[in-house]
Amino acid sequence: MMPCSPSSRWWLTLALAPLMLGILRLQPWKSRGGAGAVRKELIVGFLPVTCHLTCPVTDFASRTSTTTRFVSQRFADFPTMVESIRGGRLRASFLIAPLAMKLREQGVPVKIVYLGHRDGSTVIVRTDLPARGLADLRGKTFAIPSRYSNQYLVTRKLMEDQGVDPASIRFVELPPPEMPVALAARSIDAYFVGEPHAAKAELDGSGRVLYHAKDIWPGFISCVLVVHESLIAEQPDVVRDLVRGIAASGAWAEGHRVAAARVAAPYFRQDEKVLRFVLTRPPDRVSYRMLTPSDAELDRIATMAVKAGILDRPLAMGDLIDRRFIPPRIEPAEIGPASTEGGTP
Repeated sequence: MMPCSPSSRWWLTLALAPLMLGILRLQPWKSRGGAGAVRKELIVGFLPVTCHLTCPVTDFASRTSTTTRFVSQRFADFPTMVESIRGGRLRASFLIAPLAMKLREQGVPVKIVYLGHRDGSTVIVRTDLPARGLADLRGKTFAIPSRYSNQYLVTRKLMEDQGVDPASIRFVELPPPEMPVALAARSIDAYFVGEPHAAKAELDGSGRVLYHAKDIWPGFISCVLVVHESLIAEQPDVVRDLVRGIAASGAWAEGHRVAAARVAAPYFRQDEKVLRFVLTRPPDRVSYRMLTPSDAELDRIATMAVKAGILDRPLAMGDLIDRRFIPPRIEPAEIGPASTEGGTP
């Protein structure tokens, strides 16, 4: 065999270089979930409230998934989130239940596939106010996350029960993270919101608890998981994986509340101590069990929304809810103790 000349070896190396670079870039020696499998990715919207805690926990748990990676996208308010849904940039998200219903009524093809939580909202008043009920807040400014929120509907129901004219309290809409600041500045007198934004005022001394949602409406639902019908039609396996992941994250958070606070804190961009306080004092302040939505529960919310003028007409629950992706058996997510230490999303 004739030896290659230095010139020939140089040309051979040059010709093979692109091939070698391609192999290095593809890294075929690394596992990708089976032959020909490509890991899918789905963005899921959430707000930094414990009603949405299972969203970042599912993001955290799916980092090592070989099938679907669920990337949580943090929003500061619901209007921005809704615009992303309308524009097709967001096909799965946590939303306040009446707002999800309103979108459906307006022709936006979203389905409720699961709940985000039970309870987990609190009515906070300024510590210097002697209020013992809503009647004592006549003439005061009361903040809610949205007119389309269950917090607003429940407050209206409570006012009706206590004989308080809705016009006697001034309601304003504020993004949840702004509420504790506004209360401390005395620009508002009270607010009803998902945690931990109530606990913040409780811990800094500017507010005190007037009502926990669980005491007003046991099993209170604020937020639901919605999915666009196009995603259900195109990738039902991803939707099934998402609902299973949210359910598993909730089951894990129920038994690992301190660790759940540690996981969620960097996603929420909030002090871990505040989240730990919310998840443990009292432990039933918010719950992540029994998250399958029932027709009766959502129909009750829809009826209240019609009465409040939020919805124009009652909704058919069969058009609104899709329960086929909920797993028959829910096992806690596998999140080891070491994996919850440190790290940022």
